[in-house]
Amino acid sequence: MLIERNVRRSELITIIIFGYLYLLKMPSPLNILLIEDDAIEVMKFNRVLASLNVNHKLIEAHNGEEALAVLKEKEIIPDIIILDLNMPRITGIEFLRILKADDYVKYIPAIVLTTSNYHKDVLECYKIGIAGYVVKPLKYEDYVDRIRRTLDYWSINEVISQ
Repeated sequence: MLIERNVRRSELITIIIFGYLYLLKMPSPLNILLIEDDAIEVMKFNRVLASLNVNHKLIEAHNGEEALAVLKEKEIIPDIIILDLNMPRITGIEFLRILKADDYVKYIPAIVLTTSNYHKDVLECYKIGIAGYVVKPLKYEDYVDRIRRTLDYWSINEVISQ
């Protein structure tokens, strides 16, 4: 009886440990605000999201003005913001300045996803307070890998929920 109880206890502990480790590795779904004016880039991002095993919710804005309107509505506050720099109306850098000046949304991690690897842009974005800067690679497989890794990283981080 004592041995049987000990075996069952150790099996239970093993199950609990493996369950806990499984939960730690499972990414949490994110509310993602994607700010991108290029329809092909939006479709590419959506295709990557669909291939992942996590049900991230994507909110799309085609420029900085639309994104500011989404944030102002406060219906859905994103966990992260992914944005391009080269956009009409409000550039990505202008959007970031407005975002980081607003006490309500300034803590939302903003990740730049752009073709620009111009050092001045990278430096300016980090000075403003971005959480990351990802250059879009030319090969689709590399793009998928970068988006997956970025979302995996933010899925296991504690984000500030409003």
